[in-house]
Amino acid sequence: MKKSVLTRYRVMAYVTGVLLVLLCFCMIGKYLLKLDGADGATQVVSIAHGWLYVLYLVFAFDLGSKAKWPVGKQLWVLLAGTVPTAAFFVERRISRELDAKVQRDAPATVKV
Repeated sequence: MKKSVLTRYRVMAYVTGVLLVLLCFCMIGKYLLKLDGADGATQVVSIAHGWLYVLYLVFAFDLGSKAKWPVGKQLWVLLAGTVPTAAFFVERRISRELDAKVQRDAPATVKV
């Protein structure tokens, strides 16, 4: 597995995580605080999160298939983009696990 596959996933995990948290704040502003501009912001952020979540799904599925994850783990990672802040914790755990795997599988370099 290439490190670039992990990097793509990590970027999209952060992007979707940030957008989802921002969407939560927009919804609080719209429905609880009754802010005037919150309706437009909510619409823009929800559309952005929706489209970028699809891209997150593609990258996470690609990563899972190349890492040969079982179905349960794959679903856990895919759903992390739907729970506010979950994407950050799942991304960190997956990155640590796969960074170690990439380093184990990388050929040793000899310095002379």
